[in-house]
Amino acid sequence: MKRTFSILLLFTLLRIALAANTDYHFISTVYSQDTSIVADTIPFVMEDEEDEEGEMDAVSDSLVYLPSSDLYSSWDTAHIHTPKFDIASLKDDEKELLLFAEGSCGYYHPFNGKVTSAFGPRRKRYHYGVDIDLETGDGVSAAFDGKVRIAKKSKSYGNVIVIRHNNGLETYYAHLSKISVEIGQDVFAGDIIGLGGNTGRSRGSHLHFEVRYLGQPIDPSEIISFDNQQLLSETYCLSKKTFDYVAAAKKAAAKNIASSKNKKGARVHVVRKGDTLSAIARKYGTTTKVLCKKNGIKSTSILRLGQKIKI
Repeated sequence: MKRTFSILLLFTLLRIALAANTDYHFISTVYSQDTSIVADTIPFVMEDEEDEEGEMDAVSDSLVYLPSSDLYSSWDTAHIHTPKFDIASLKDDEKELLLFAEGSCGYYHPFNGKVTSAFGPRRKRYHYGVDIDLETGDGVSAAFDGKVRIAKKSKSYGNVIVIRHNNGLETYYAHLSKISVEIGQDVFAGDIIGLGGNTGRSRGSHLHFEVRYLGQPIDPSEIISFDNQQLLSETYCLSKKTFDYVAAAKKAAAKNIASSKNKKGARVHVVRKGDTLSAIARKYGTTTKVLCKKNGIKSTSILRLGQKIKI
C-alpha cells in the first residue's frame, strides 16, 4: 500500500514539473516577441554594440535607421533648424564630404529654373539660400537620397521640407504650394517631394533652396552649378573658409538692428501756424542747417501746415 502511494506521489510531482517547464517556455517566447515590438519604437541607435552572445544583431535590425546619427544628437521633427555647431571648433584642415555614396541615386537638380536671388546680403537681411524661379504647381525634386525630417508650414518658409542626408548635410525646400512627403519617409534623388508655390514670406512663386551642415548654412553655389544643373564635384571640402560669410552676416544684422532703433527713436515735428525753421531748431536744440540736411530742404523753403520735419 505504501509503495503504491509513493509511486502515485512521484508521478504527480513529475506532471507538475513538466507543466511548469512548458509555461516557462511559453512566457519566454512571448517576452522575446514583445521585445522585438518595443524595439521598433526606439528612434535610433547611436552605435550598434554586439554583446557576448551575439544577440544585439536581431534587435538592431528592427530599429529605424536615421542618416548621420553619429553627427546629430537628436532627430528633431518639430524645429526647422537644428542647433548650429561652433565654427571655431573646426580645424584648419579641410573636411571632405562625399556628396553621394556609391549605389545611391546621385544628384538631381531640384528644379530647372533661373536663379533670381543668390546666397548673401539682401535688403538688409542675409539670404541663406538660393531662389529658383518657377510657377506654382511645378514639381520640386529631392536633390539627394535621404530621410524627411521636416514637412510642415511655417510663417517665414511657408510650406517647407527638410531632408537629412548621410553625409551630415540637410537640404531645405521652401515656399511650396503642396507637400507630398511625410516625416520619416525615405526619399531618393529625383523624387517629387512637393509643388512649387508662393507660401510664407515670399514675393512671387519660387523655390527657396538651402544647404546646411549641422545647422550652419552653406552657399549652395559652392556645391552646385545652377547654370548646368549639376554638381561641381562629387566631394565638397568643408573648412573654416566655408563660413567666412558669417562675420559679414553678423555685421549686416547689427547694422540693421541699429538702423531700426534709430528709426524707432526718430522725432518728427508737425508744422503748425507760425512755425519757422529757426524756431523749430531752437525748440529741439539743433540748428537750421541740420534740419535742412535731414529733410532735404533749404533755409528759404516755405513750410506747409501739417508738414513733417525730421528732427
